[in-house]
Amino acid sequence: QVQLVESGGGLVQAGDSLRLSCAASGRTFSRYAMGWFRQAPGKEREFVAAISWSGSITYYVDFVKGRFTIARDNAKNTVYLQMNSLKPEDTAVYYCGVRGRSTNPSVGIRDYDYWGQGTQVTVSS
Repeated sequence: QVQLVESGGGLVQAGDSLRLSCAASGRTFSRYAMGWFRQAPGKEREFVAAISWSGSITYYVDFVKGRFTIARDNAKNTVYLQMNSLKPEDTAVYYCGVRGRSTNPSVGIRDYDYWGQGTQVTVSS
């Protein structure tokens, strides 16, 4: 089992920045790909960014490219999502996920085996 705890969300204004963290515990962390997804009210959970276990491969959804950066620190068992130039449409609950069966990142929600409880990000205009 892998336990994930997200943190770093909050209420900010448009144009501000936030850094989300996701701390993992349990089974060996460094061999898993990790991903960030988000879910806005009334919408399905959607892919945001993902990173390979080595950190050398990253994927981003188009609407965050150039604004968000995913990174990981395997020594701290933590993955980060740096979010800059936030927009009101970025408002959502952000979840991190572990892809336990592969070291490669994926954009598919079904490829992730473990999830955190989520952290709320609210961006006011």
